[in-house]
Amino acid sequence: MVSWMFAQAASVLGSDLALLLVVAGAGLVIAEALAPGAHFIVLGVALLVAGIAGLLLPASIGIFAPLVLAALVLVVGGVTLYGYRQFDFYGGKGSGQTSSSDDLRGQTGRVTERVSETVGEVKLDDGGFNPHYRARSVDGEIAEGAEVIVIDPGGGNVVTVEAIDDIADDIDRELAEEASKREAETGEPDADPDAA
Repeated sequence: MVSWMFAQAASVLGSDLALLLVVAGAGLVIAEALAPGAHFIVLGVALLVAGIAGLLLPASIGIFAPLVLAALVLVVGGVTLYGYRQFDFYGGKGSGQTSSSDDLRGQTGRVTERVSETVGEVKLDDGGFNPHYRARSVDGEIAEGAEVIVIDPGGGNVVTVEAIDDIADDIDRELAEEASKREAETGEPDADPDAA
């Protein structure tokens, strides 16, 4: 009689625990949907899957139900964490972050607030979690909306930028000087001004 009562209590405990896991897991998965960022998804999936498996397990496991459910939470949690890190659903393999300020050198972006030699702001295309940086120009002013390239990351939150148009103008100017030098040397105009 005592063993029968003990078996019934373990069976009820196992099913109640499984139901609690399903409810908690579903709640965490819903919380992740409302506030994405991988805060709750791993634990939520682990609890939900373990709870569903616990409801489907035969009642004959009795007293071992909590141990089986705990093992399922650990295994499913580990698999979910591995899958989350492998596929990196939210970050694109870390592309949304920079590892150091030197990674900003050569990055392109747009001016969001007029940039001068003392003040301004830019939004970099691949600038990390917060792509907005205080910026200073190499020389002169750069209008809002202009495309820029980072010349010096500065080691902090302030980057030195130059308008991409200015860089292209410098290159064009140097190419034109080279062409005029060749023309002066050979006495013939360049057939292809882009060939250098």
